[in-house]
Amino acid sequence: MGLGRWQDSLNPPPEAAGHDPEASAGRCVTRGAGAERERGGNAVKPERWAEQRGRFQQSGWCFPAGNGAPRGLEVQRPRRATGSPPSAGVRRRVPMTVNMLVPLAKLSCPAYQCFHALKIKKNYLPLCATRWASTSVVPRITTHYTIYPRDKDKRWEGVSMERFAEEADVVIVGAGPAGLSAAVRLKQLAAQQEKDIRVCLVEKAAQIGAHTLSGACLDPRAFEELFPDWKEKGAPLNTPVTEDRFAILTQKYRIPVPILPGLPMNNHGNYIVRLGHLVSWMGEQAEALGVEVYPGYAAAEVLFHEDGSIKGIATNDVGIQKDGAPKTTFERGLELHAKVTIFAEGCHGHLAKQLYKKFDLRANCEPQTYGIGLKELWLIDEKKWKPGRVDHTVGWPLDRHTYGGSFLYHLNEGEPLVALGFVVGLDYQNPYLSPFREFQRWKHHPSVQPTLEGGKRIAYGARALNEGGFQSIPKLTFPGGLLIGCSPGFMNVPKIKGTHTAMKSGVLAAESIFNQLTSENLQSKTIGLHVTEYEDNLKKSWVWKELYSVRNIRPSCHGFLGLYGGMIYTGIFYWIFRGMEPWTLKHKGSDSDRLKPAKDCTPIEYPKPDGQISFDLLSSVALSGTNHEHDQPAHLTLKDDSIPVNRNLSIYDGPEQRFCPAGVYEFVPLEQGDGFRLQINAQNCVHCKTCDIKDPSQNINWVVPEGGGGPAYNGM
Repeated sequence: MGLGRWQDSLNPPPEAAGHDPEASAGRCVTRGAGAERERGGNAVKPERWAEQRGRFQQSGWCFPAGNGAPRGLEVQRPRRATGSPPSAGVRRRVPMTVNMLVPLAKLSCPAYQCFHALKIKKNYLPLCATRWASTSVVPRITTHYTIYPRDKDKRWEGVSMERFAEEADVVIVGAGPAGLSAAVRLKQLAAQQEKDIRVCLVEKAAQIGAHTLSGACLDPRAFEELFPDWKEKGAPLNTPVTEDRFAILTQKYRIPVPILPGLPMNNHGNYIVRLGHLVSWMGEQAEALGVEVYPGYAAAEVLFHEDGSIKGIATNDVGIQKDGAPKTTFERGLELHAKVTIFAEGCHGHLAKQLYKKFDLRANCEPQTYGIGLKELWLIDEKKWKPGRVDHTVGWPLDRHTYGGSFLYHLNEGEPLVALGFVVGLDYQNPYLSPFREFQRWKHHPSVQPTLEGGKRIAYGARALNEGGFQSIPKLTFPGGLLIGCSPGFMNVPKIKGTHTAMKSGVLAAESIFNQLTSENLQSKTIGLHVTEYEDNLKKSWVWKELYSVRNIRPSCHGFLGLYGGMIYTGIFYWIFRGMEPWTLKHKGSDSDRLKPAKDCTPIEYPKPDGQISFDLLSSVALSGTNHEHDQPAHLTLKDDSIPVNRNLSIYDGPEQRFCPAGVYEFVPLEQGDGFRLQINAQNCVHCKTCDIKDPSQNINWVVPEGGGGPAYNGM
């Protein structure tokens, strides 16, 4: 069966058994606390909340006056169906309660002060943990087959697990800048030398570019190498940088910092782009060259030959109920076999994680460290619009020991559009920190708010990004496959750019693979080709030199002066010596190990959003276009369902409810008995991977949902 016919078989007609238009529309909205339950949702009823509150007050817990059940929010957005009948629009409530922030010391300032007045000591921690932990059996949260294998589930007995297979020369996982660059370059070379090479590219987003999110201020070097005639072809690079500004923010003031020639922050010659639109354009170029592009197919599994080399990938199965049982419409995924498989999943790819362990690719490098970037698009007053202006800041609202900063770019897209965002390093230590709320607070700075006043927010999204740099680059090749782009991490952190290096890695990978595929003297010790030439070529390229020169800037921020120490280091050792110092600084370990216990940290009181400049989380997620089939197992899997409450909540005050930028994780009262349970609102997931990175217990494992699910970004 061909891939096209197989794809059609996955879209049953509306009358097919088990089809539910309401369920398949599953989108991000919110259900109020008093709403009726639908589809096994877990809204908290007001009377239930009052009962829980009463029990805690009887036990000595402190609650602020008027602390009642949370209320929901109703939103309406157009339907973006995945296999369901089209509709003009749908109004429904999302299976999610407003983030309650119920844990210890976050209940309110009075509650926090109450506990300090009691002078709770470290040896009382077990008592606190017991009080927060459930007195009943831990509710089952995870139903995914990666945690509960189907061969041990009687419901799967007799279900055919046969998969169809397709053969290709090269399979690429991920249609981002790196993956598309590799695909385009392979077909360019094949056309030049009149070779027939089959290249298949799979992408989990329903449309090419729909999961792409970046600032983005593009260094065009690699793009111009790949598409020297990009202007004639109409590539969407519409906004050359005309003004470049950098500043340090205090709570009330903006302190300008000059951008000297040669500093990483200098953007002369760069372009402000909507990267999703650029990626979409690149997808069109790839298809025109003969690349087989398959959006809506999530690579769920790595396949291996008997000799241990990579055989290819398998796409995700479809037609599985939320409880893990097969539907009558169940279909196995498709196997794609190749001589070489390129993994271009983006930051913290879930298949790449498996490959790191399988081939021990991180044996000789530092742990990767990450940041989370949050972004919004705004239409502003035309009088305040400065097309081509680039603004970057550091400082407030973050302290000097929390790495991060902001950007505000004025686009020239025919309307007064600005892209603004905030990045927070995920090595932060205070579990009470919320990157989303820091972003909302930053917008109220006196130097930022006037630009937004009178404007309209039209889009929101978030994505993790690699910040480890040169020290954290793993081994890039292994028998049958290789890593490119943001999957291994080629971001130039002080420059805040990684698209150009990702694209160049894709080009170099394509050239190395092509040479090996077309070699008359091809010899391979394994069935899957081991293209070691790729890593050698990368180390000889400008990518390696660029990353090496800035290798010490990010880790230099870990000193006493924090971020400002890093700025001083940059001025001395990069601007003067161009990164030629004879030492390489180290990072401080994995981001998941950096959180301090809640008892050692001060809760952060964030201002209430005003609905004009700053906004709540749920209305923000609604602007991301996030859409998942509701009736499928949650793709945010837990290795142990008891850990979120028994460890994360009791020790770290449930940081997952704060570091997630989409409200996926909530701690809600148990239906019976005292205590709380973790509720996972998987439908709201924007695929940022932050939870997989920052979870202090490393208990969360992000896997792909059904293909086509996730955000639907439009030029983010």
